[in-house]
Order: sequence, then C-alpha cells, then structure tokens
Amino acid sequence: MLLAAVGLNHYLLVGAALFCAGLVAVMSRRNAVAILIGIELMLNAANINLVAFDHFRAQIDGQPVIDGQLFVLFVLVIAAAEAAVALALILNVFDTRDRIDVDELDTLKG
Repeated sequence: MLLAAVGLNHYLLVGAALFCAGLVAVMSRRNAVAILIGIELMLNAANINLVAFDHFRAQIDGQPVIDGQLFVLFVLVIAAAEAAVALALILNVFDTRDRIDVDELDTLKG
C-alpha cells in the first residue's frame, strides 16, 4: 500500500477547515461560551498554519528555525488570557442579569 507524504497543502487544508468551523460557530451561536470556543478554534487554526510554515521553511533552508513555534507560544498565552477575561465578563453579566444573551449585550449597564 502506497501512502502519500503529508505536505504543506494538507496542513493548510486542516487549518482552513478548523478556521471555517470556528467562524461558523462564532457567527451562528447565541451562547457566549460557544462563541469563545469558536474563537479558540480560529486561533488554533492559525497556530497550525504557523507551525506548518515554520516546519516546511526549515526543510527548504536546511537549518532549524523556531520562529513559528515561538509565535504560536505567544498566541496561546494571549488566547488563555483572553479566555480568562472573557469568562470573567460572562460570569459578571450572569450575576447582574441572571441570563446571558449575546444579542442583548450591547451595553454594560446593569
């Protein structure tokens, strides 16, 4: 059985599929937690693309390069901080309004 090598196009296809799934989740959901999950999917799709480009650039140049991996590390740290702040805001809104409806959150007045 002949297996094809996994190339850059395969990684980009997986990244594009994840990004589209995250975009659909953000655009179609009314639940704030589901919207956050969609944003995390989009960030992870970008991370897959960055690491794939870094890996294949290292194969072309012949020298190990870790620029893409360092950038992914920073993106993951920022995503974790964003999720913590967003969850704190969601809990605060839930405490004041007893429900979380994304369509009604146009102002932060209680």
